[in-house]
Amino acid sequence: MANGLVKLAVGGGEKAVGLLNKGQSVLLLLIRLDWGYQFAQTGWGKLHRLPQVTEFFASLGLPMPAQTALFVGLVEFVGGILLALGLGSRAVAAVLFVNMSVAYVTADHDAVAVFFSDPGKFASADPFTFWFVALIVLVFGPGWFAGDTWLKKQVK
Repeated sequence: MANGLVKLAVGGGEKAVGLLNKGQSVLLLLIRLDWGYQFAQTGWGKLHRLPQVTEFFASLGLPMPAQTALFVGLVEFVGGILLALGLGSRAVAAVLFVNMSVAYVTADHDAVAVFFSDPGKFASADPFTFWFVALIVLVFGPGWFAGDTWLKKQVK
């Protein structure tokens, strides 16, 4: 009797995990579409307000603020589009993750300083969601519904 219950529990657990795994690519698609769009919007905004972004970057003490503003705007705009399409996903996610890590260290260094003692402050800082989304795609990949997946099938 106990052996049968264990088999039932293990089998049910495996079915649940299988069902959740099937939803993984859908979730990754939704994350990429939504936050790819958000990254692109943010980059587009920076590109259309370069003087203000340059001034802000200068106030943070970033080197070559005009060039940095243009570079960051392009990284976010183009990276967001590529992320949404699932093209070069892990490489793009790595670049966006580094970009958002620099944003944390320069613009929200107080949140980084209390990462362990006040994780809520870290999570409520402006770069957090962008940083976390880039980390998710970097670690888990783009999922099945991505340009990367389609390209791999074309090459085979």
